[in-house]
Amino acid sequence: MKFFYKKKATMSAENQDKQTELDETIIENSAAEAQAKTEELTPEEKLSGELAAEKDKFLRLFAEFENFKRRTAKERLELFKTANQEVLQAMLPVLDDFDRALVEIRKSEDETLLKGVELIHEKFKHTLTSKGLELVEVNVGDAFNADFAEAITQIPAPSEDLKGKIVDVLEKGYKLGDKIIRFPKVVTGQ
Repeated sequence: MKFFYKKKATMSAENQDKQTELDETIIENSAAEAQAKTEELTPEEKLSGELAAEKDKFLRLFAEFENFKRRTAKERLELFKTANQEVLQAMLPVLDDFDRALVEIRKSEDETLLKGVELIHEKFKHTLTSKGLELVEVNVGDAFNADFAEAITQIPAPSEDLKGKIVDVLEKGYKLGDKIIRFPKVVTGQ
């Protein structure tokens, strides 16, 4: 009985070897046929094939270059839009100081001083606005949205209608184009 299994195992190994030899022969014949076909091509057919391959290569390279140009143009536009961002962010504390100074000057009753500071303040705001700076509109009583405001703290709501809403705006927020460069700082009702 053991002899039968050994003989069967030996036969299957021999069959595998024969199958492997047959597969290798088929592959060699296919390669030889492909080489024969290429050798049978006329010089014009070879050249037209090479020309088609070069045209395809050229078109792919051209398309890649066009994509590169489009991408760099888009990046350049984005850079120009936000190039002033650092300078404008540095100027925001000065604008805040102007706002606080105006509040205090209004308390004094010196009209000429108030008028002069208001003129400078408006000119400064106009200059920043001309460079693309915009105020983020957040008012007391608006629903709090974490995408457009930063909650500094929560306090018990003074009334039921202010629960989950903005109770006070501590610092104004600004955006440059569509990008918020400083989020407004607010107090929310609990």
